Parts: sequence; C-alpha cells; structure tokens
Amino acid sequence: MEQLVLDLGLAPQPTLANFVPDGNESAWEYLRVWLQGSPRSPLPLYLWGPTGSGKTHLLRAVALALQARGEAVGWLAPDVHAPGPFDERWSAVLFDDVHRYTTEQQAAAFNWFVNAQSPASGGQRAVLASGDRPPADLPLRDDLRSRLGWGHVFQLQPLDERARRAVLRRAADARGVALSDEVIDFLLSRFARDLSSLMALLDRLDGYALRTQRAITIPLVRAMLATD
Repeated sequence: MEQLVLDLGLAPQPTLANFVPDGNESAWEYLRVWLQGSPRSPLPLYLWGPTGSGKTHLLRAVALALQARGEAVGWLAPDVHAPGPFDERWSAVLFDDVHRYTTEQQAAAFNWFVNAQSPASGGQRAVLASGDRPPADLPLRDDLRSRLGWGHVFQLQPLDERARRAVLRRAADARGVALSDEVIDFLLSRFARDLSSLMALLDRLDGYALRTQRAITIPLVRAMLATD
C-alpha cells in the first residue's frame, strides 16, 4: 500500500499541532524536530501505550505531513490485508498497531523494515511503529520484534480528565459544534474515556445533529443511542 488514505469525514485530520502532548512531550517533540530535519534521521522509532494514548494519531500525523510535502510513504496497519512489496519511492515506512499483525503482515513488515534500513538504492528510510506494549513483549516473530526496539522507544500515557475535556472541546470547536460542560460531563461519565472512542462518539454526534438539525444536548445523545 503506497499511500496512506484517510477518510475521516468531518473530523479534522490528525496533525502534530492538534495533538495534546500532556505527559507525552518527549515523543511529540522528537517527531516535531524529526519532521523538520534535513536530512531526517533514519533511526527507527517505536511508540507504545494503551488504546487512546495517541499512537495512531502521531503516526498518521507524520504520514500526512510527509505526503503534504509530496513524499510517498509505506503504511501498514491491521486493516491492510494484502500488503505489497517495499517501494523504493517511499521516504519512510510506518507500522501501526503491530501487536495485531497477522503472520502475513509480519512478513511484509519485516521485508519493509530490512529494505528501508538497507535499501537497494538511495539512503536509509526511517521506520516508525506503534504497539500496545514494549518491543520485547510483542507477540511477533523474533527478527521483527528485535528490530522494532533498535532505535528510540517512547512510552505514551493516556490523557488525564482535564486534558480529555480540553481535547473534546477543541475537537468540537474545530467542527463548529457547541459542547456544553453538561454534555461533556455526560460523555465522560457514561462512555469509554479513551480518546479514540471519544472522537468516534463526537463524529457520530456531529453527524446525527446535522441530520436532525438539532444542537448537541443530553436528550440528543440519548435519542441517538436509542436509534442504535
């Protein structure tokens, strides 16, 4: 898969600018500086942490930033079921949620990793990856697992409640949606609190509010859930 294609609907695309780095400043700052590098360091990077800690957001942000500069990237995630061979045009390869890779995906990731770090032509390409545990604990083939820990390894932490509130409000503002404190309290007290789930819920609410031509209120949230 040569290009990362994201269909995010009304949701803002992930960027480093709209990532809230509270508690994860080291990883965020490393990627910010890395993107500005010329040349960029080819040293591998691995991000790990629980669901909702921002791993996929950061990898997508990097991929989109590179593509905005006209660069091609390799992207492999659990939903890519038929990964192709390494492409010499890629300037970087990104592996998301490696702990969920199938045997076929692991083989492709290993091939991409080796070709990125020891290419047949051109300079080394960076490998950026994410998973839910440290490299040594990944349920992967030995040669891939060991390589994922070669370079920089950053552990990401989920946001605390204050930061979650800030992210929800900022994401709503970016969509032109008004979220009251009452609605935010309701969402945080009754639904999964990881960011990926909250953002998916906000997308659903935004779409439902547009279809029904109503503001987002607690009765609207309950009405939407009643249609499931």
